[in-house]
Amino acid sequence: MKLQRQTPGYVSRRIKIKRALWNITSAIFFRPFITKLFRPWRIALLKLFGADIKWDAEVYASVRIWAPWNLCMGHRACLGPDVICYNQDFVTLEDDAVVSQYSYLCTAGHDTSHMNTADSGLVVAPIVLRKKAWIGTRAFIGMGVEIGEGAVVGATASVYKDVEPWTVVGGNPAKSLKMRKLTKFNSRGGKF
Repeated sequence: MKLQRQTPGYVSRRIKIKRALWNITSAIFFRPFITKLFRPWRIALLKLFGADIKWDAEVYASVRIWAPWNLCMGHRACLGPDVICYNQDFVTLEDDAVVSQYSYLCTAGHDTSHMNTADSGLVVAPIVLRKKAWIGTRAFIGMGVEIGEGAVVGATASVYKDVEPWTVVGGNPAKSLKMRKLTKFNSRGGKF
């Protein structure tokens, strides 16, 4: 599936006002509430600002979200500590998708085919993390990227193209390293 790029050119005044309200709310009512005890409170605030997020999702207090109204998180999806979710376009984490600490999800960039100004040249495209996808620490996920079901993006990898399901990728730019195979363990920790 190819995720479509859009060229809005600039951020509208309406969005700037919504962002200002979100930034104030986040600074006062979201980021200071750091323990798991306040997870439902953080989810409620995100929902209040338009996020489509399940109650059992996990969003750490240190996460920076550009636009909650462009965030969709499934059951048990997780945005880990200090993740930057620069979601000028939609970011979707399906069930059990995990983004580890210090990672960067970037849905916006600039059109390199002409000179950019503050009022033109902005391009955006969504990011989708399919079920059970796992983004390692300090990874960068670029705009228009789909991370396939069960795929793993290694620590510090930079991903600019789609990642196939159940593939492990790493490096800059990210390249396929191997296929992911899950091993089952019994209750005593032994393999079967």
